[in-house]
Amino acid sequence: MPSIDPAADSLPRTPDRVIVRALWPVLLAAVISLFPFTIYSTFLVPLAETSGQEVSVAGVLRGLGGIAAVLVGVAAAPLVARLSARHTTAAGLVLLAVSGLVATIGTLPALVLFCLGTGAVTAVLTPTLLRIAVATYPRRGDSGRAATIVTATQSLAAVLAAPLIGAVGLWRGWQGALWVTAGAAVLIAALALRSSAAAAATTSAMPALGYVESFRRLSRRRDLLAVIAIAFLRTTSFMGYLALLAAHYHQQFDLDPIAFTLVWTLSGASFFAGNFLAGRWARGRGVRHRRLLWVGLVGAAIAVAAVFTTDLLVVALVATAVMGFSHAVVAAILTTLIAGSAGELTAPTYSISAAGMSLGVFTGAVAAGLGLHWGGGPGMALALSLPTLFAAALVPAAARPPQIGTRDRRAGSPTRGG
Repeated sequence: MPSIDPAADSLPRTPDRVIVRALWPVLLAAVISLFPFTIYSTFLVPLAETSGQEVSVAGVLRGLGGIAAVLVGVAAAPLVARLSARHTTAAGLVLLAVSGLVATIGTLPALVLFCLGTGAVTAVLTPTLLRIAVATYPRRGDSGRAATIVTATQSLAAVLAAPLIGAVGLWRGWQGALWVTAGAAVLIAALALRSSAAAAATTSAMPALGYVESFRRLSRRRDLLAVIAIAFLRTTSFMGYLALLAAHYHQQFDLDPIAFTLVWTLSGASFFAGNFLAGRWARGRGVRHRRLLWVGLVGAAIAVAAVFTTDLLVVALVATAVMGFSHAVVAAILTTLIAGSAGELTAPTYSISAAGMSLGVFTGAVAAGLGLHWGGGPGMALALSLPTLFAAALVPAAARPPQIGTRDRRAGSPTRGG
């Protein structure tokens, strides 16, 4: 990775609009990467009917993508920084298109290949896109902001993807939606090959660490390990909450699926707002990061408890908004901390962090289910509050100020010691 230049922090910050103009092919790639699994979830019932499977079976297959993401994300972590960023992006998008086209066959083996392939590809594609963003703006404040603009764009796309996919699906249903997505992915892959930002990320990168050496050095960086652990715990709480949110609103407040789409939109919009704003707030250094992490995690713990214990719809809606906003703040700060302090370990850290979050999707669903089984709404509140409180205990390690005199031996810039 290129060096982070702390001496340049006093210079005027790069405006968001300039960052967006430079990274627009990256942002398009980040958006389209969300579409395959969104299509799968949106059209789960007709997809199951086409393949001749029970809806429950088709739903379980989606979990294969998470398993693939965990395995590939960890195994490929040291390799992300060693590969050409633009070629990796283009190849990932093409493979994403191929996986989608395979799924349109409509058989059980085809769906298995689709879920495994999509999960494996995104495990490499997402950290590569973040690597490009960080490399395009190596100055400390701008690098973190560029990375959070990528994640904020993904969160906005998650809100808007469902209605857009529904409109595309009017033409030949879920198979038509996958065909259109595959075509768009190939076009964006061509743009990625011509992207100056992706080219800069490749040509300006310092010699990458060896495979084993990457893991060895990361194991000695307690700050980065704390960031990865917080990302896992935060995702466990948030994804467990999302897994049963619709069922809770239906049982507690008698909301039908149509009405619940408004709740989902509220949650997604709050997450986007938190991610976007926190990325701007996080351009400062030191204690600001620590305070934002604590506020976000404590706010998330209180919010999830309120959602699953209140009998008042308005309180639940406010808590839902706070939940999305708080988790987004934490996610943005973690992204910023990696961009600003990981140095040569930036790409591996993003990759392993993404793998941890994929694992969090699974553990969150398990925690929420056990909480519901043992204690109903209060049980879920307790089960999903604990991970965020545990994460709060790791904040001092994750947001530790850089140690004076500690240098990234390859990047030549101050880093957080470990």
